[in-house]
Amino acid sequence: MKTENRKIKKKTWWWISISISLLLLSLLLFMWFKMHRHKTNDKNQLTDITSVNKYLKDSVEQSVLNGALKIKTGIYLQSLNFSNANDVQLTGYIWQHYKDSIHDEFKPDHTQIGFILPDQVNSAGDIEPREVYRKRNDNEEVIGWYFEATLRQPFDYSKYPFDRNSVWVRMWPSDFINHVILVPDLEAYNSTDLNVMFGIEKKIVLGIWEPENTFFNYKTQSYDTSFGINDNSRKSIPELHYNFVVKRKLESAFITYLLPLFLVAALLFAALLTVSKNDRILEKMGFNNSTFIGTSSALFFVVMLAHIQLKQQFQGAGIVYVEYFYILMYGMLVICTTNTYLFSISSKKNKNIITWKDNLLPKISYWPFLLGSIIIITFFFY
Repeated sequence: MKTENRKIKKKTWWWISISISLLLLSLLLFMWFKMHRHKTNDKNQLTDITSVNKYLKDSVEQSVLNGALKIKTGIYLQSLNFSNANDVQLTGYIWQHYKDSIHDEFKPDHTQIGFILPDQVNSAGDIEPREVYRKRNDNEEVIGWYFEATLRQPFDYSKYPFDRNSVWVRMWPSDFINHVILVPDLEAYNSTDLNVMFGIEKKIVLGIWEPENTFFNYKTQSYDTSFGINDNSRKSIPELHYNFVVKRKLESAFITYLLPLFLVAALLFAALLTVSKNDRILEKMGFNNSTFIGTSSALFFVVMLAHIQLKQQFQGAGIVYVEYFYILMYGMLVICTTNTYLFSISSKKNKNIITWKDNLLPKISYWPFLLGSIIIITFFFY
């Protein structure tokens, strides 16, 4: 009768453990869903000419703004590829409007380019921008260039695999001496409203990324130099940015990095279930301390190799979100191995939390502790 009551109590503990684990798993999946769906919009998005004029009026000195020439500039991207953690390769078109009698002094000829991409780095595959069309519309001329460029930018991968990256194309006017402000050619697109994708090839291939948003905005850089021209007013001239926001597809990241961790966690739990001093269970499982340590060592190398592969992908990016799961799994391996060793050297008469009900407490707390730790990690990133 006592044995039967003991079995019932053990079943109750297991049901409590399973219930808590399912609750924590549901909470974790909900947090992951919210992280993936979360969308942020830049408050300085330029959606129409009114927002452009308002930003320039609020951000540029009136004396500089009155004497500056504005050149409408547009962009269209045809391809995008992340060549490494900080470099992105782009191809597409950039065009500018030059009005007669206003921009005559600044209009480039067929051998010149009307813009500069200051974030561009030298790449063997890139070619110099080349003029592809020059079309006259009433009292202005539109000049378009085809460009290929590799841009180096400080992308943020800290929330991998829930990371988002804003690929920006920062554009300067080729005339550096005079006060020239590039303004977005918003009229060239069907719509530039919030959350509307524009200026990008609809069938663009992004691999492990998916498009989320595009927009124009201005940013003012804090330069600590006058560039030798003794004109401090240049520091207040904002720079035009075209931004293309992409978010990572979860399927590839989960299969590559999270699925192996889940399998390691499941195998470690299965090994922990064999820990027992019950003669009947020992006869079936054949548990001994050296076997468990050997299993833990094999699982450690699996985790370590996957961790090394992850670090190689994000060199110089610090510790990313999913990397904390690997650190947690290292801790779980140490904790389970230590528990097994202490249990194996304890006698049946020695009553403590490890020997209680044949090592039941570590077994029933395994998944709640693991999932709870992942939720705490996720909370700080969420």
